[in-house]
Amino acid sequence: MDLDFKIYMEDLVENARKELTDVGYEQLLTPKEVNEALDKEGTALVMINSVCGCAGGIARPAAIHSLNFDKKPTHLYTVFAGQEKDATEAVRERTPDFLPSSPSFAFFKDGKVVDMIERHEIEGHDVMSVITDLQAWFMEHGDDI
Repeated sequence: MDLDFKIYMEDLVENARKELTDVGYEQLLTPKEVNEALDKEGTALVMINSVCGCAGGIARPAAIHSLNFDKKPTHLYTVFAGQEKDATEAVRERTPDFLPSSPSFAFFKDGKVVDMIERHEIEGHDVMSVITDLQAWFMEHGDDI
Protein backbone atom coordinates (compact mmCIF):
# COMPACT_ATOMS: atom_id res chain seq x y z
CA MET A 1 0.00 0.00 0.00
CA ASP A 2 1.50 3.28 -1.09
CA LEU A 3 0.46 6.22 1.04
CA ASP A 4 1.78 9.63 0.22
CA PHE A 5 2.50 11.05 3.68
CA LYS A 6 2.32 14.66 2.47
CA ILE A 7 -1.16 14.15 0.98
CA TYR A 8 -2.29 12.36 4.14
CA MET A 9 -1.04 15.20 6.37
CA GLU A 10 -2.57 17.90 4.15
CA ASP A 11 -5.92 16.13 4.36
CA LEU A 12 -5.61 15.70 8.13
CA VAL A 13 -4.69 19.37 8.64
CA GLU A 14 -7.44 20.60 6.33
CA ASN A 15 -10.07 18.60 8.24
CA ALA A 16 -8.72 19.85 11.57
CA ARG A 17 -8.94 23.45 10.31
CA LYS A 18 -12.45 22.97 8.92
CA GLU A 19 -13.79 21.67 12.24
CA LEU A 20 -13.11 25.09 13.75
CA THR A 21 -13.85 27.38 10.82
CA ASP A 22 -17.22 25.68 10.30
CA VAL A 23 -18.34 26.93 13.73
CA GLY A 24 -16.98 30.47 13.38
CA TYR A 25 -13.28 30.45 14.29
CA GLU A 26 -11.20 32.65 12.01
CA GLN A 27 -7.83 31.31 10.91
CA LEU A 28 -4.89 33.60 11.50
CA LEU A 29 -2.17 32.66 9.04
CA THR A 30 0.48 35.36 9.48
CA PRO A 31 1.97 37.39 12.33
CA LYS A 32 0.35 40.51 10.83
CA GLU A 33 -3.09 38.85 10.98
CA VAL A 34 -2.45 37.76 14.59
CA ASN A 35 -1.44 41.25 15.69
CA GLU A 36 -4.30 42.97 13.87
CA ALA A 37 -6.82 40.51 15.34
CA LEU A 38 -5.53 40.65 18.89
CA ASP A 39 -5.27 44.44 18.85
CA LYS A 40 -9.06 44.67 18.46
CA GLU A 41 -11.17 45.72 21.42
CA GLY A 42 -13.12 43.04 23.20
CA THR A 43 -12.44 39.49 24.19
CA ALA A 44 -10.77 36.85 22.07
CA LEU A 45 -10.30 33.11 22.35
CA VAL A 46 -7.39 31.74 20.35
CA MET A 47 -7.12 28.01 19.92
CA ILE A 48 -3.60 26.87 19.10
CA ASN A 49 -4.51 23.83 17.03
CA SER A 50 -2.42 20.76 16.26
CA VAL A 51 -2.70 17.29 14.74
CA CYS A 52 -2.09 15.33 17.95
CA GLY A 53 -4.68 13.03 19.45
CA CYS A 54 -5.56 15.31 22.35
CA ALA A 55 -6.29 18.12 19.87
CA GLY A 56 -8.65 15.96 17.83
CA GLY A 57 -10.17 14.05 20.71
CA ILE A 58 -10.41 16.75 23.38
CA ALA A 59 -9.39 20.30 22.42
CA ARG A 60 -11.27 20.78 19.14
CA PRO A 61 -14.48 19.18 20.45
CA ALA A 62 -14.22 21.43 23.52
CA ALA A 63 -13.58 24.49 21.33
CA ILE A 64 -16.71 23.67 19.34
CA HIS A 65 -19.13 22.60 22.08
CA SER A 66 -18.12 25.32 24.54
CA LEU A 67 -19.83 27.79 22.22
CA ASN A 68 -23.24 26.41 23.24
CA PHE A 69 -23.39 28.88 26.09
CA ASP A 70 -25.08 32.17 27.02
CA LYS A 71 -21.84 34.16 26.79
CA LYS A 72 -19.03 34.01 24.26
CA PRO A 73 -15.84 35.85 23.41
CA THR A 74 -16.19 38.76 21.00
CA HIS A 75 -13.75 37.05 18.63
CA LEU A 76 -12.83 33.42 17.92
CA TYR A 77 -9.45 32.75 16.32
CA THR A 78 -7.22 29.80 15.58
CA VAL A 79 -3.60 29.31 14.60
CA PHE A 80 -2.12 25.95 13.65
CA ALA A 81 1.11 24.96 15.40
CA GLY A 82 3.49 23.22 13.04
CA GLN A 83 1.76 24.74 10.01
CA GLU A 84 1.72 28.53 10.41
CA LYS A 85 4.79 28.64 12.61
CA ASP A 86 5.25 32.43 12.43
CA ALA A 87 1.58 33.11 13.29
CA THR A 88 1.76 30.66 16.18
CA GLU A 89 4.92 32.35 17.42
CA ALA A 90 3.17 35.74 17.24
CA VAL A 91 0.46 34.43 19.60
CA ARG A 92 3.10 32.96 21.90
CA GLU A 93 4.95 36.28 22.03
CA ARG A 94 1.77 37.76 23.51
CA THR A 95 1.67 35.06 26.22
CA PRO A 96 5.19 35.36 27.69
CA ASP A 97 4.26 33.98 31.12
CA PHE A 98 3.13 30.67 29.61
CA LEU A 99 5.25 27.92 28.08
CA PRO A 100 4.59 27.14 24.42
CA SER A 101 2.19 24.22 24.12
CA SER A 102 -0.26 22.85 21.62
CA PRO A 103 -3.04 22.32 21.65
CA SER A 104 -3.89 25.15 23.97
CA PHE A 105 -6.29 28.05 24.38
CA ALA A 106 -5.26 31.66 24.99
CA PHE A 107 -7.76 34.19 26.32
CA PHE A 108 -7.31 37.87 25.55
CA LYS A 109 -9.15 40.98 26.63
CA ASP A 110 -8.45 44.22 24.78
CA GLY A 111 -5.24 42.75 23.39
CA LYS A 112 -3.79 41.51 26.66
CA VAL A 113 -3.57 37.88 27.70
CA VAL A 114 -5.88 37.04 30.59
CA ASP A 115 -5.30 33.31 30.95
CA MET A 116 -4.47 30.10 29.12
CA ILE A 117 -5.55 26.51 29.12
CA GLU A 118 -2.33 24.69 28.35
CA ARG A 119 -1.75 21.24 26.91
CA HIS A 120 -1.24 19.70 30.36
CA GLU A 121 -4.77 20.91 31.21
CA ILE A 122 -6.14 19.22 28.07
CA GLU A 123 -4.18 16.02 27.57
CA GLY A 124 -5.50 13.26 29.84
CA HIS A 125 -8.61 15.25 30.74
CA ASP A 126 -12.09 14.71 29.41
CA VAL A 127 -13.82 17.00 26.94
CA MET A 128 -16.39 18.19 29.51
CA SER A 129 -13.71 19.43 31.91
CA VAL A 130 -12.14 21.53 29.15
CA ILE A 131 -15.57 22.83 28.09
CA THR A 132 -16.24 23.77 31.73
CA ASP A 133 -12.91 25.63 31.91
CA LEU A 134 -13.66 27.51 28.68
CA GLN A 135 -17.18 28.40 29.74
CA ALA A 136 -15.97 29.64 33.13
CA TRP A 137 -13.82 32.11 31.22
CA PHE A 138 -16.78 33.01 28.97
CA MET A 139 -18.91 33.61 32.06
CA GLU A 140 -16.35 35.97 33.55
CA HIS A 141 -15.23 37.81 30.43
CA GLY A 142 -17.56 36.94 27.54
CA ASP A 143 -20.28 38.89 25.83
CA ASP A 144 -23.98 38.10 26.22
CA ILE A 145 -25.42 36.61 23.06
